Amino acid sequence: MIFLYPSTIYPSASTTTASSPPVCGSPVLSSRIVGGTDAVDGRWPWQVSVQYYGDHICGGSLISRQWVLSAAHCYISEAAYTMHFGLFRLSEEYNHTQSSSVSNIYLHPNYTGTGSPGDIALVKLSSPVNYTSYIMPICLPAASVTFPRGLECWVTGWGSGTSYPNTLQEVMTPIIDRATCDQLYHMFSDIGSNKTIILDDMICSGYIDGGKDSCQGDSGGPLVCKVNGVWYEAGIVSWGIGCALPYLPGVYTLVPAHAAWIQSYVPDATFIDLGDIPLPTPAGKTWTPLLRHNPVESHLQEPWTRHLVHPPCRLLF
Repeated sequence: MIFLYPSTIYPSASTTTASSPPVCGSPVLSSRIVGGTDAVDGRWPWQVSVQYYGDHICGGSLISRQWVLSAAHCYISEAAYTMHFGLFRLSEEYNHTQSSSVSNIYLHPNYTGTGSPGDIALVKLSSPVNYTSYIMPICLPAASVTFPRGLECWVTGWGSGTSYPNTLQEVMTPIIDRATCDQLYHMFSDIGSNKTIILDDMICSGYIDGGKDSCQGDSGGPLVCKVNGVWYEAGIVSWGIGCALPYLPGVYTLVPAHAAWIQSYVPDATFIDLGDIPLPTPAGKTWTPLLRHNPVESHLQEPWTRHLVHPPCRLLF
């Protein structure tokens, strides 16, 4: 297994418009997450279980027959990873499940640790998977795409730890604009307001009251948004403070920000220009942080990434 950290200036990724529905992001079967519910088998056919010596540790998403998109913090060198596709319950395999060993893992050169830019990884499979009703790729948004505040998106995963759910979980969490998310994280941090916490290649999603969020073991998994009937990967589960705490939404790696880097390894990847995605109506609760007290002060932890190396966060159902 080879881990590469090339420092390169990447050319702009090629894009196409969404004039006709693509093959990706269109499940045939439609019907660890905090506050989520069991998914329906086949509803999220791009979902990948990243397993380390047979144990689930992270999520990922299938973007082509031989490539998985995930988070850089999920991977350490000299490790035996296997990618599993079409899984619904971790303890069960079906006739439609597939798995593959890993040929190469590419980590973004900017990634240095929790909260740094570039928490993104590309995993090349040793052998390509076959597309079925249960295994399909997710669509990738072009670098120009902006996902608006309040857009209802979904995050999926199995979590981790002693009490992780056996069945794939799903939860809807609305997008939070980066400026507001940065304000929220500064409210519970010693970092000065002149230093940005939520960086340009990050996106946030969650609820002002908490209660629903991605958590440990969900790292690397997709945050997907449905636009004009097709699902696109807006973000990759990256990091946060605690799980599902009020005023502290989950932080995700912003996929459009890394379109050129992805295409430098996956030349045939297609990035779709969605134009202007309209603001949802109604937008729901606003995220204007006008707090007069610190509602989570007694629960604050150091920021951590969301895979099983860290102490498990209790899953709330």
